Amino acid sequence: MLNPSIGKLIQNYDNRYRLVMDVANEAREVSMEAEEREEILIEKPVSIAIDKLAAEKGL
Repeated sequence: MLNPSIGKLIQNYDNRYRLVMDVANEAREVSMEAEEREEILIEKPVSIAIDKLAAEKGL
């Protein structure tokens, strides 16, 4: 299970589709930034994106 849980994160969204789209867009940004810096990510971009969105929502 991802930390924070998807259940807590979904409560801040009107629907799951919007959450999935936000996570996907954020994950793409994380991946592109790491590629530009030639940085190797230890964590998956989706996990980083979920953590970042949760931090923005105050979870």
